[in-house]
Amino acid sequence: MPIAFEITIKGKVQGVFYRASTRDKATELGISGWCMNLDNGDVLIHAEGERVDLNALLLWCKVGPPKAKVDQVLHRETELKNYSGFRIRRA
Repeated sequence: MPIAFEITIKGKVQGVFYRASTRDKATELGISGWCMNLDNGDVLIHAEGERVDLNALLLWCKVGPPKAKVDQVLHRETELKNYSGFRIRRA
């Protein structure tokens, strides 16, 4: 049964292809939703899928792409919106 996570990534995660890499990983895992940069330097992700796949995305988020330096990953379960596909949002 699909669920949704809101994930906030803190650290050096802007300007290092974090969003594009997140989209690629989410697509690989069959996760739908979106990600976007926040004004405070964080990346926000809304991810929907099976719990096992979302947990795999969370593990990936703790490392991210090669140039990222992730300090903290926060997540909470949130309302399912039934997105199709995964895209990068612009603020």
